[in-house]
Amino acid sequence: MNQESLIRYITGDATPEEKASMAEWLDADPENMREFLAFRKLFDITLWQSVNAASQLTTTTKSINTFNVRSLFIEALKVAALFAVAFLGARYLLPPSATVEPVVMQTIHVPAGQRAELTLTDGTKVWLNAKTTFNFPNHFTATSRNVTLDGEGYFDVTNNKKQPFIVETQKYDIKVWGTRFDVMAYSGSTIFETSLLEGSVELLKTETDKGVMIRPNERIFLENGRLVRAPIINFNHFLWKDGLISFDHESFPEMARKLELYFDLKIVINNNRILKNRYTGKFRTKDGVEHILKVLQLSNKFSYKIDDKLNIITIE
Repeated sequence: MNQESLIRYITGDATPEEKASMAEWLDADPENMREFLAFRKLFDITLWQSVNAASQLTTTTKSINTFNVRSLFIEALKVAALFAVAFLGARYLLPPSATVEPVVMQTIHVPAGQRAELTLTDGTKVWLNAKTTFNFPNHFTATSRNVTLDGEGYFDVTNNKKQPFIVETQKYDIKVWGTRFDVMAYSGSTIFETSLLEGSVELLKTETDKGVMIRPNERIFLENGRLVRAPIINFNHFLWKDGLISFDHESFPEMARKLELYFDLKIVINNNRILKNRYTGKFRTKDGVEHILKVLQLSNKFSYKIDDKLNIITIE
C-alpha cells in the first residue's frame, strides 16, 4: 500500500474506493495490519510533536509550521518504511528462536463522525463506531484473547473454544468463543448495551463472576442501574458499521442523545413542540449532523443555530 493512500485513510480523506481497497489489503495478511499500525503510531507521534512545537511559537510562525505538518509526516513515513524493510529482513533471516514477538498493546481511536474496521491476528473482525477507543494486542497469548473497548463496537469473533475472547468495558466484560454481537459502552455515558446476533455471549461484572448468558436476537442493557433483558427490535441500528445512522420511531431527545455521542457535541432543545414527535429514517454518517437536521426540518417546524467555539447546537 503506497504512503499517500495510508495518509488519506488515516486522516479521513480517502475516497470510498480507497477505503474498500484498504480494507481488502488489511484483511489479506496480518503483516499488512502490523505495517498499518506502525504507520498510524508514527502519524500520531508526528502530529503530537508538531502540535506541541507549534504551541510554543509566535502567531506568525504557527501558520508556517502547521502548513508543514503534512510534508514532515510524509518524510517521516519514508524513514519508517526504510526501518520496516530492515526489520522485516532481519526477522526472516534470524533463526526462529530469535524472532519471538513480545505482546504489545495497540490503540485505535475513532474520531467523531467517523468509523473504522480492522481484522485481529486471530481472524476476528471488528467494526468501531465514532468516538470509540479500542485497545488490543499485536498477537494473542495461548490462553486468552482480551481486548478493551470504550465506545461502540461490532464483533465477528473467530471460534476457539480453548481460547475465549473477552471484551473488557468500564461497566461489564463480555466473554465469547465465536459469535457476532454489538457492544455500546461509552465511559462518559450511562448507556451500556450488548446485543447478540449469533452464537453465545456471557456478561460478566468481572472475569471471576458467574455471568449472565445472552441468547441470539436478544439484548441486555442498563436501565436505572439494573440490567434488563429484551428482544432486539431494531436491527437497523447495526447499520452503523456500514456508515449509516438509523432511527426507528425515536423521540427527538433520543435522537439528540445519539447525535451527541456520534458527533461529539452538545444539543440543547428549547422547542417543546417537537419533544414528543417520533422519527424513523436512515442517514449517512459522513453527511454530518447539520444535514440530518436539515432533513428533519422538512417535516418539522424548528430552527437551529451552531456555536462552533463551544460545539453546541441549539434547537429553537
